[in-house]
Amino acid sequence: MMTKFAALGLLTAVACLGIQPVWAEHAGHAMVTPKQLVWADAASLPAGAKLAIIEGPLTEAAPFMFRLKLPANYQVPAHWHPTVEHVTVLSGTFYMGLGDKLDTSKGKLLPVGSVAIMQPKTTHFAYTREEAVVQVHGIGPWGIHYVNPADDPRKAARAN
Repeated sequence: MMTKFAALGLLTAVACLGIQPVWAEHAGHAMVTPKQLVWADAASLPAGAKLAIIEGPLTEAAPFMFRLKLPANYQVPAHWHPTVEHVTVLSGTFYMGLGDKLDTSKGKLLPVGSVAIMQPKTTHFAYTREEAVVQVHGIGPWGIHYVNPADDPRKAARAN
């Protein structure tokens, strides 16, 4: 169970990011409508992606859930995650593929309602042809590690 100080610290950190912790409003019980989602830039993804945290925190060994809104013709270079990643396609067209490089000839179309489950450290990539919304969930801590460090937008942000 989270102490009051840990909870306060977490809520402060989330507030600084500008992301509303919908999951924290109900002490473990949540019913969330799309209008309650607060979208913010997804700093760990290339520019253009928006993130809305539904359940978290993403940085702890706890359940998490978030949505990503990706614009048309968007690409996420090859990467992997330290824990299992579950992705559900909620709208639009979404493609995923396995490998160390983004290769659209190797991507698989995942139409609305599709699910992808990536095991830890499985290198994969994603892209869109039209705007898409996907929901990601798992047990944290969640993270993204790019195969090619030059693809990591966080490194470019730190260099500026």
